[in-house]
Amino acid sequence: MSYLRFEKAVMTNLEESIRRELLRTNRSGAYSCSTIVDCNTRKYHGLLVVPVPELDDENHVLLSSLDATVIQHGAEFNLGLHKYSGNNYSPKGHKYIREFDCDKVPTTLYRVGGVLLKKEVVFQAYEDRILIRYTLEDAHSATTLRFRPFLAFRSVRQFTHENTTASREYHEVDHGIKTCMYAGYPDLYMQFSKKNEFVFQPDWYRGVEYPKEQERGYASNEDLYVPGYFEMPIKKGESIVFSASTSAIKATTLKALFEKEVSLRTPRDNFYHCLVTAAHQFHFRDRRSGSSEKLDDNDDRYLLAGYPWFKCRARDTFISLPGLTLAIDEQDYFEHVMKTAEKGLREFMQGKPLSGKIYEMDQPDVPLWAIWAIQQYVKQAGKEHGLKMYGKLVFDIIKYIVAGGHPNLRLDENGLLYANGRDKAITWMNSTANGRPVVPRSGYIVEFNALWYNALKFASAMSAEKGDEKTVADMEKRAELCKESFVATFMNEYGYLLDYVDGNMMDWSVRPNMIFAVALDYSPLNQEQKKSVLDVCTRELLTPKGLRSLSPKSGGYNPMYVGPQTQRDYAYHQGTAWPWLSGFYMEACLKLYKRTRLSFIERQMVGYEEEMDYHALGTISELYDGNPPFHGRGAMAFAMNVAEILRALKLLEKYSYQK
Repeated sequence: MSYLRFEKAVMTNLEESIRRELLRTNRSGAYSCSTIVDCNTRKYHGLLVVPVPELDDENHVLLSSLDATVIQHGAEFNLGLHKYSGNNYSPKGHKYIREFDCDKVPTTLYRVGGVLLKKEVVFQAYEDRILIRYTLEDAHSATTLRFRPFLAFRSVRQFTHENTTASREYHEVDHGIKTCMYAGYPDLYMQFSKKNEFVFQPDWYRGVEYPKEQERGYASNEDLYVPGYFEMPIKKGESIVFSASTSAIKATTLKALFEKEVSLRTPRDNFYHCLVTAAHQFHFRDRRSGSSEKLDDNDDRYLLAGYPWFKCRARDTFISLPGLTLAIDEQDYFEHVMKTAEKGLREFMQGKPLSGKIYEMDQPDVPLWAIWAIQQYVKQAGKEHGLKMYGKLVFDIIKYIVAGGHPNLRLDENGLLYANGRDKAITWMNSTANGRPVVPRSGYIVEFNALWYNALKFASAMSAEKGDEKTVADMEKRAELCKESFVATFMNEYGYLLDYVDGNMMDWSVRPNMIFAVALDYSPLNQEQKKSVLDVCTRELLTPKGLRSLSPKSGGYNPMYVGPQTQRDYAYHQGTAWPWLSGFYMEACLKLYKRTRLSFIERQMVGYEEEMDYHALGTISELYDGNPPFHGRGAMAFAMNVAEILRALKLLEKYSYQK
């Protein structure tokens, strides 16, 4: 039995099926996404969503959906599904679904009377092309298929509405047509592996509604343009492949291309393989060498922070990198991404304009997370090789910080790092309202300084590997000063760490940022202090879906990420649970208690495995409500969450084999 499989009872129950989303991506930032019943519920959903760099830095929905209709004896059975205002669904094609399977590729089986039609979908790995294969498994009489494409040609952040500007012009191509609704957009090529008839029948489908946008307090209606329909007969046992892309393809190659793409897929037959597939979805390649599938050393490689609206962000990149690459034994991709990221980091440190596509490089903790990522690489690749690859970068970052090079990171005489976050969010807790941080973390910030101590000790170990005793002495002296000040500044009489200290301002809120001081390889805390901090995190912050961003006992606890944008902004880091934090929590548990906590960590993993078939299939949502039943919220796939669960699984395996 397939790991991700749903029977008819689930598929035909919209309350169950419409909340389950399915994401398919390629390596250029394009994607295809909808619900498992193909009813779009977000403005970000679409069958072909691609970046259009000639227009802006956003993704754009070109093809919203494709409705298939089965025709027998003049009777039409439309397999599509759209939501309209008033909670009206039409044409209710979900009632024909017999089962859905997402093992290797998403596969839907429809039964219409004596007709059994199978639909399989893949997104081409290195091209902006969605491929759908329809196979007539069974039929007792002549059968015809009709396909209506619903076009949007708009940014994922906007809506399209009926207008007279949209072009109705189309041109015939090999077994299909190409069309473009607005100037500046690429042509959309819609082709089939089989010769067909295209009937030009232009119309607007008005009032399509997206309930996820309603939940988020946004506008939620749009009109979609249908230029006409394609029609062709299909015989029992025959397969027809549909392609939608920004480039033409030879129609006779579509079947072979589909088979090739399927062969490249990793089956999602267990929890680990789901996460590996999810990890690959965040890969992003800036193809300087054109559209060839062959990777070029000149290509920039990135990690997207999440889907469907996140871009490449510096902090997310360095936190995600070890889990998305090293934890699944893909050291080469770590090196590819780090090569691109190092270039951006050096450009920033040298005061040069950034030439790449990594955002928020100016955040003060970014260089500290870069050193942490390199530290994970060294543990896996070995000290000698790690020093050769990234030793200079580590020491250059530390010199840069010590010299006061960063505009918002000051090394004080007490050995701690100070950053100003009163007016602008500078940590991962970055939500803002009315132009100001919701959580204005400023001054001596707990994880910044835990990372700084860890970086100094790591640099000391790297220097010892080189035999550089002078640098070892300097790093150790700085680390010892940092350690003394860290404990004096952050450790309180209740056994946990203050979140930040800025002059006389001390934040006594119980937040998860203190977990890093326990989880990092080098901690400024002693064993007793580590256990005390971990105990507080366990009692007040731990949920089945990650650590809460704020304890229920602290003022301002707001665990439900629902409602309009402003309401969600105030809840974003005020009690919601974040899975990526639990990766560090589990690491801390294993380091402190080793094998005695293995069964406990295994039970924690159950909460994440449950997510594989609950929200976005096979991946982990951005955040979760801090109170039961811990619903997934925000983006459907979040890189740091997938990364840290993968890294925790790797650690779990390591400790399981230790005696």
